[in-house]
Formats: sequence, C-alpha cells, structure tokens
Amino acid sequence: MMKSNHIDRPFIQAGIVLGVGLGGFVDGIVLHQILQWHHMLTSAGFPATSIRNMEVNMVADGLFDATSWVITVMGLALLWGAKKQKELPPVRTFIGSLTIGWGSFNLVEGIIDHHILGIHHVRSGPNQIAWDLAFLAFGAVLVVIGWLLVRSGKRKPVVE
Repeated sequence: MMKSNHIDRPFIQAGIVLGVGLGGFVDGIVLHQILQWHHMLTSAGFPATSIRNMEVNMVADGLFDATSWVITVMGLALLWGAKKQKELPPVRTFIGSLTIGWGSFNLVEGIIDHHILGIHHVRSGPNQIAWDLAFLAFGAVLVVIGWLLVRSGKRKPVVE
C-alpha cells in the first residue's frame, strides 16, 4: 500500500488560510498604520485630508483588520483540526503554504482594491501604478516561492 502526500493537505490548507490572514495583518499594520501610505478608502472619496475622512478610514481599516483576524482564526482552527494527523509535514511545507497564502492575499487584494475598485493604492501619487504593480509582483513572487517550498517538502511515496 502506498502512502501519499495527502496527509499533508490539511496542514497546507491551514497554512494557506493562515497566510492570507497574516498577509492582511502585514498590510494593515505596515502600510496603513506604520507607514500610513494609504487607508482603505483614501482613493474612494475619503482622502486623508480631514478629521471626518480619517474617521471613515479608521472604521474601514478596523473592518479590514477584523476580517484579517477572522481569517487568521479560521486558519488556526484548520491547523488545530490538522493536528490529529500522526505525522507532521516538513517545516518547509508549512512555511511554503503560509507564503502562498500571503502572496495570494496580495494578489487578490491588489487586483480588487487597487485596480478593479480603485478604493486605494499602495502609495498614491505620480508613481502609484508602479507601487500597485510592485505589490502584485511581490505577491506573485511569494506564491512561487511558497509553491517551491511546498513542492520541495513533498514526501516520497512509501510502499508498505
């Protein structure tokens, strides 16, 4: 009988969901709060030019962070459920799945919020399209690196 890599699937799924949530936290904490490059609605009629607009953006940023928190908790719940597996996957498999999740967050959020809806940009101004494309490129690189890590962590089928 052959064991397959299916035993790693619950850990990979948990890692991807957890990576999406953590990627949202990195975006919210670093770009919204620390660097203050943008807030959720700065390009949707609420530029950071008045107290009222900042209040609206703080609520939107808070909802964004709350969503990131819920997704992170979902990833932890999936990870908790995966712990019943008798074998843990290689660490690089789990790190790779986290990286895929973070990159996926960047790609989805970047395409939807920056390009389709245009509700904010990574950094508004004369080079905003370059910043938005760099954000997408970074997300794509994370997905590829994550995929390579997951792939390199695959176990060889064992014949019993």
